[in-house]
Amino acid sequence: MQENKFDLIIPIYNEGKNLIVLFQHLKKTIKTDYNIFLCYDNDDDNVFEYLDDLKKINDQFYLIKNKFKGPCGAVKSGLYESTNTNCKIVYPADDFLNGYIIDQMYNKYLQGFDIVAPSRFMKGGSMKNCPLLKAILVRLASFTLYKFSSIPIEDASNGFRLFSKKLLNDVKIESDIGFAYSLELLVKAERMKLNISQIPSRWEERSKGKSRFKIVKWLKQYLVWYFYGLKTSWLRHKKINLK
Repeated sequence: MQENKFDLIIPIYNEGKNLIVLFQHLKKTIKTDYNIFLCYDNDDDNVFEYLDDLKKINDQFYLIKNKFKGPCGAVKSGLYESTNTNCKIVYPADDFLNGYIIDQMYNKYLQGFDIVAPSRFMKGGSMKNCPLLKAILVRLASFTLYKFSSIPIEDASNGFRLFSKKLLNDVKIESDIGFAYSLELLVKAERMKLNISQIPSRWEERSKGKSRFKIVKWLKQYLVWYFYGLKTSWLRHKKINLK
């Protein structure tokens, strides 16, 4: 494995055909050296049918089996078991729009930021074709955290995010459902007074395959970290759960 500057952590679930498109998109848009880690759940995932095709596009990718459960577990497996680069970017397997901002995210890290958060809700960002309930909940949570806490970003729930090695080494990820890890690391980084930045990004509801977003099932755990973020500002809580 070559020494690269960051790792892309991509949770997958039968995304074989999408990965062909994604690898091509990333190859065209990212200039910085990087590794890709595909984090899969089951041994019968269809990614194994496409390995030769993927290698023709980019042979710097590796497979990590989910040691936990679900998309949160896949991301945690990737964050814990990928290479020892200084930062890691969690990237969606069905995102063919935002490869062009990856280098900008890495440059933000080089400027001293421990979290770089792509934002659908800041000026220059967009969210299209989102189911109504999902759109209401994610916008409401992000808006209220931005307005009523010290968290300096406008899109708190986005799972697409850069995390520094410092943050990942110091903080234990307690979440085990959905993409709650991203909100958890954000509010813990804010409580630690680490540097957080945002850049605009685009998002569109996927047109192929089935989304794994299950808002009702995941809501309780999201609310835990939502109120954790509010308490950091309101009650000046400082205690965090370290490894």
